[in-house]
Amino acid sequence: MEVVEFARWQRARQLVLSYGWNSTSYQILNPGMELWFGEADFAVVGFVTRLGVRVAAGAPVCPPARLLEAVAAFEEVANRQGERVCWFAAESRLEELLCHRSKRARVKLGAQPVSDPQEWRTRVEGLSTVRAQFNRARNKGVTVTKWPAARAHNDPALRDCLQEWLAQRGLPPLHFLIESSTLDHLDDRRLYVAERQGEVIGFVVASPVSAREGWLIEQVIRRPHAVNGTAELMIDTAVRELAESGASYLTLGLAPLAREGGEAGASEPWWLRMLLAWARAHGRRFYNFRGLEFFKSKFRPPRWDPIYVIQPGPRVSARTIYAVAAAFSHGPPLAMLARALLDAVGEETGAALRRLWRQQDR
Repeated sequence: MEVVEFARWQRARQLVLSYGWNSTSYQILNPGMELWFGEADFAVVGFVTRLGVRVAAGAPVCPPARLLEAVAAFEEVANRQGERVCWFAAESRLEELLCHRSKRARVKLGAQPVSDPQEWRTRVEGLSTVRAQFNRARNKGVTVTKWPAARAHNDPALRDCLQEWLAQRGLPPLHFLIESSTLDHLDDRRLYVAERQGEVIGFVVASPVSAREGWLIEQVIRRPHAVNGTAELMIDTAVRELAESGASYLTLGLAPLAREGGEAGASEPWWLRMLLAWARAHGRRFYNFRGLEFFKSKFRPPRWDPIYVIQPGPRVSARTIYAVAAAFSHGPPLAMLARALLDAVGEETGAALRRLWRQQDR
């Protein structure tokens, strides 16, 4: 990282560690994110620009009393350059501030489960199905330990584990707020690694949400052959350790399209409602929305907080939705979707041929 770029990153990091309230606040430090600073560095916004739309990550990171000022300043700079702004993964604080004061469109993206780590042990120990998963993993010899950043740096087993996990996804690696390349950026994060018989079979990355004395479980990675219960045991170990360090806020992150957390906004256009309904019903080939929501709900979180896209105007535009998709794909979203479809056709064709061969061999 160049000296000037590193200095900007450090300025942003200081603000994030002082005022990061959104669960995604630390993720603005991920690779590929552009950084905008308010006058005299009172605020920072992480964003990417696609199709003339600045897709901002979460909300400005700044003192709470200056949040509206930071929004106005960032949008003014974008407007002067002929660009629009949308606030992606906005939470309740920004939604209440903007949508109740001015004409803003909002679309509910999904919801994130929120818990108090201090109450985690009591709650999960009362869940027989979750306890069974913990016991299944332990009985198979799975252990989970916290690794320091120095141990994780350039560890080939961790990277092999990540690559195996990525190879099982229905889409190419995504970026922006679900950046997979975090192992080189563990400065303030915590890493919990699952091993079995000396082999790394999974890991969890937790990122700080400093202004709420909390943490986001940013990544849950496991090898395809990891025994059942590995993911649950990693999360449980991480949350218990975070509770011991004094954490009072925990989220497992966004479950896209989750029905928890209230109904969608009234400003959703009809075509977007149809698109989201189709994704819920048929998107499993590319992203298992229902499975992710089910997994996060098994820990019985006390509440689900809605997560939004917010932009000026009466409706969220198709251009904004396409720009958001492009932010995650690092390229044309339709090209990514076409590649995923070709991969899906190839998998289905291969499976059909294998079934046919097995029938002929009988």
